[in-house]
Amino acid sequence: MLDAEDVRRIALSLPGTVEKQRWNHPTFDVGGRMFLTVPDDQTSFAVRCPRLERDELIAAEPEKFWVPPHEAGSAWVRARLSALEGTDELYDIVLDSWKQTAPDGLEA
Repeated sequence: MLDAEDVRRIALSLPGTVEKQRWNHPTFDVGGRMFLTVPDDQTSFAVRCPRLERDELIAAEPEKFWVPPHEAGSAWVRARLSALEGTDELYDIVLDSWKQTAPDGLEA
């Protein structure tokens, strides 16, 4: 089963990624902007996601994707680690968020 260390390993494998502590848990930045965070319970992670796409993801796979009430107005979505199909899916989700945030010219 995937865990927070898998998230950390994948995030840090992407160019220009820096790990920081915010809100007493790990967050990951590229180009000075956050693209991923692992909340306290470490059973899920949050990534950037355009709101329209986020709503579609949640509708299609509510067991996998969700948004807590306090993040409803943001362009972020959470993914449950236990619901992911494996490392490839985790990588794709993290990479997508990284691409939305990475400065022009930086490629994975």
